[in-house]
Amino acid sequence: MALFGFRTYLGGWLAAVMLVMSVAARADGGGDWVLVDTQALTLTVLTADHHVLARFRNIAIGSGGVSDLHRRGDESTPRGMFHIAWIDRHSRFNTFYGFDYPSAGMARRAYASGDIDQSEFDAIMDALRHHRTPSQNTLLGGQLGIHGLGSGNPDIQQAINWTDGCIALTNRDIRRLGQWVHLGTRVVIR
Repeated sequence: MALFGFRTYLGGWLAAVMLVMSVAARADGGGDWVLVDTQALTLTVLTADHHVLARFRNIAIGSGGVSDLHRRGDESTPRGMFHIAWIDRHSRFNTFYGFDYPSAGMARRAYASGDIDQSEFDAIMDALRHHRTPSQNTLLGGQLGIHGLGSGNPDIQQAINWTDGCIALTNRDIRRLGQWVHLGTRVVIR
């Protein structure tokens, strides 16, 4: 009986270790990932060895274009590498995959330029170190991610870049994307 209990304990422990390793591998770049091409207006889902799983065309980005450092209110889509830090399946935009924005590099640049102070910088870095969503209330803004249209007019997706800095897909495409995107999925915006 003691041997059976030990095996059950060991099996549970190994399963927990495997789960942690799986999440860590996704967060560190293993597994499927997303590439957003802001010039071609495409979102591509790739495997770790760069095989294309899906490509979504005619995405929308921020009405302010693309920038290296997004600031609250500028409506730009930031270039860089992010991870999916939170998911809201009941968003007004259908589904919302939120980024761990701002990244460490962005926080360093913002601190060096005086856009954020020491306490804001420290809070962002601490959140990133502990795999939490950084503050969304600094001058760098927040609430950035990938989302659908919700009840918005689908024709807008064909006509203009309309978001406040996010990447938008049609509702059909955001639902389809859900089979590949999870907490920790890497997103590269270029």
